[in-house]
Amino acid sequence: MSAENIDNPVSYEQLEDLEDDFEQVELELLRQQAKLTKDLYAKRAKVVAEIPNFWPLVFEQAPPDIDEYVQPTDSAVLLSSLVDLSVERFELPNGDPRSIAIKFEFSENEYFENKVLEKKFWWRRNKDGWAGLVSEPVKINWKADKDLTSGMLDLVYQVWEDDKAGKGDDTEAKKKLKSQMESTGLDGVSFFAWFGFRGLNITEEENQAAIKEEEEKRKLRKAGKEIPDEDDEDEDEDDDEYEMEIFPTADDLAVCIAEDLWPGAIKYFCEYIHASENSSEESDDE
Repeated sequence: MSAENIDNPVSYEQLEDLEDDFEQVELELLRQQAKLTKDLYAKRAKVVAEIPNFWPLVFEQAPPDIDEYVQPTDSAVLLSSLVDLSVERFELPNGDPRSIAIKFEFSENEYFENKVLEKKFWWRRNKDGWAGLVSEPVKINWKADKDLTSGMLDLVYQVWEDDKAGKGDDTEAKKKLKSQMESTGLDGVSFFAWFGFRGLNITEEENQAAIKEEEEKRKLRKAGKEIPDEDDEDEDEDDDEYEMEIFPTADDLAVCIAEDLWPGAIKYFCEYIHASENSSEESDDE
């Protein structure tokens, strides 16, 4: 049956308003969850700090949505030097609870100088109705000949610096990055390329303007008034902004870490221990 043949007494606008209401409830649940679990996560951090290799073993048992991005060399780095992981919904209490900061802490290792790598993701909305996570690239100070991204992360960071300086679209860094992405592809890219993600370029001012506009539209819908049509924008613009991404699904991975690996860390650690014990028992039986 086609959509045209359905006698539907409910308007699309009513459904849209319901979706908005559900979204507001979900956001409030996130706020309350963050508030109620804050002390528990602090307590957990103290306990697991006494367990050798807790976070490396959590990553070893990570769910497929995370594990698929961890290459063997990445795993070696995490196993040998990851000492702590933390997630913070840093725009709370007054901001959007979907904005997240993910912090990795490392001991001395042979790959990079950084002791802390923290990546922030801001939840943003633009005037076209798109909403999601955006970020800024994080610079990793690689040791000589140890860059797991083969120079791509450094190029992404330079492109970002050039963009901030208003140097245009035809910079040397962009040419090099495009060339390398075309020649090597992104299959099997290092987990550490995740730190290069930017997403759409939406400022906080643009975000607030889009939120205000959406609220005004919602008021008009609830009042039964007509919402004026908007001029169509170039649909290719958003795609162009992802052209230079060396880890296009970094926002999805960030959500997996924040909403699965981080809260479920004890579960994943215990699963690893149980699997190791069962493997040892099977070896003994043989």
